[in-house]
Amino acid sequence: MDEPEGTADTQRAPDSERSLESWIGAQVRGLRTALGMTLSDLAKAASISAGMLSKIEKGQTSPSLGTLQGLATALNIPLATFFEKFDEKREASFVRAGEGLTIERRGSRSGHLYQLLGASLRSKVRMEPYLITLDERSDAHPIFRHPGVEFIHMLEGEVVYRHGEQRYHLRPGDSLFFDAEAAHGPLELRRLPCRYLSIIATAE
Repeated sequence: MDEPEGTADTQRAPDSERSLESWIGAQVRGLRTALGMTLSDLAKAASISAGMLSKIEKGQTSPSLGTLQGLATALNIPLATFFEKFDEKREASFVRAGEGLTIERRGSRSGHLYQLLGASLRSKVRMEPYLITLDERSDAHPIFRHPGVEFIHMLEGEVVYRHGEQRYHLRPGDSLFFDAEAAHGPLELRRLPCRYLSIIATAE
């Protein structure tokens, strides 16, 4: 006799739901291995076949709530654990080449062009990525101080960059990572135009 449609654990979900199946399968497999249980151990404890458990862990089937409850009991976890973080929103900021937002910062008064490459996202750390361009109209402006840390990666040109009492001759491909509360900034513009990526990170 055919089984009623939609009642069996082996009923395949539509493609739009496959990501949830894969997520649940990964949770089951991760929890099982963390407890040192074999596939057979967990299948027996949850009163399902090893074949069914294997399909669940591979994301090849949509387990019923009854099956998930049995697995949760066998793993000694709340049923909701299988779904935790699945629907949690993850944000991204995408900026096309040449479309960074031009903004005013302290160095703008000295002819430094700042293009913001990403907006702040939900995080305990505030990140500000900039593409900074210096040309023949720019002045060296060494005195910057601000909270957090900063990472610089040189893309084009050459600049002597100051951090505290140190001087660094930056060429394309060079990077500098430093405590941004010390005085810092470009001292000498050796080869123009200068273009570098600057990422500033501060705790919220």
